[in-house]
Amino acid sequence: MSHGSSQRRRVAAAVVGTAVLAIGSAVSTATASASPNASGSGSAHVNRGHGYLPDVADAQAARAATRHGSKTLTYGGGIDGIGVMDGQPQVYLVFYGSQWGTQGSDANGNLTFSNDADSGAPTAQMMFKGIGTGGEQWSGTMTQYCDGPLVAKGATSCSSGAAHVPYPSPGVLAGVWYDNSAASPQAASGHQLGAEALAAAHHFGNTTAASNRHAYYVILSPHGTNPDNYQGAYCAWHDYNGDSTLTGGAVASDVGDFAFSNQPYNMDSGAGCGVNFLNTGSKGTLDGWTMTLGHEYSETLTDQNPPGGWTNTSTGQENADECAWLKGVTGGAGNVPMGNGTYTEQGSWSNDTNSCALTHATVS
Repeated sequence: MSHGSSQRRRVAAAVVGTAVLAIGSAVSTATASASPNASGSGSAHVNRGHGYLPDVADAQAARAATRHGSKTLTYGGGIDGIGVMDGQPQVYLVFYGSQWGTQGSDANGNLTFSNDADSGAPTAQMMFKGIGTGGEQWSGTMTQYCDGPLVAKGATSCSSGAAHVPYPSPGVLAGVWYDNSAASPQAASGHQLGAEALAAAHHFGNTTAASNRHAYYVILSPHGTNPDNYQGAYCAWHDYNGDSTLTGGAVASDVGDFAFSNQPYNMDSGAGCGVNFLNTGSKGTLDGWTMTLGHEYSETLTDQNPPGGWTNTSTGQENADECAWLKGVTGGAGNVPMGNGTYTEQGSWSNDTNSCALTHATVS
């Protein structure tokens, strides 16, 4: 669920190879969410976007291999002047491809789709509407991270006056678009997903670097597709357009740098991507879906242009990678109440407490 530039490199690597602390944490670059029941056959070792979250089995193996290593995150110095999302986040959900089916709407004003049997689309919209509401403290962990000229490369804490990730104001969900102009590719490359994010930036009128500084485009592929060949390898990743290790190459932009993620319809992977990871029955069908969405979002906040933000320099992991697919322990997955409902989320690494945290007071 996390970043992409250093690579998905890190994603895959981190997650799988190196040891992602968290069970499913992505080690690699794309920050991807890994699939708990994936085979771990090595497909996760290919370069993918940052924040790549490996499957549970691979994450657990990686964690065991590095259980005694430091999990402290350090500041990467920024890429193109960007380290963290130091202004109010604006999340744009892009339902990519006509395979989502016929569009409708529900009583909460969410888009619905006929080929979304698990109701992933309205749940994603409600979750991002809920972030920053109801006094939720899940967002607090990310606020301890910062960027800007007052933060030295290699720092492990923020100096006074540095620009922090802010606690989100209600209204994180800034826009929703169903791009049904064509079918999405059966296995879209990282470049194709980035190109779709660029199209979304134009669609939403974000045509300058300033308008994309705090924007995040979530590219949601439909049921039955295999974007960036995630099946059996990981569950999601995040990156930015300038990452040359994206499958298919970096995406040239006329709107400045932009952050985006590869969000597969990972209920197709079953338990491998977290179905019933925490909750049983129908209540747990979307456990991994909301955890993955939250994983990549939280990593985009703390490492917007990977790896210019906060990462583990030994493993390449980001904040969510280090706490992925954990449960039954402090800072493990939990049902997080927000102002409009409860969503299953994972914890994130907290430098100031040297532990994973599902909740944390706001830091500024």
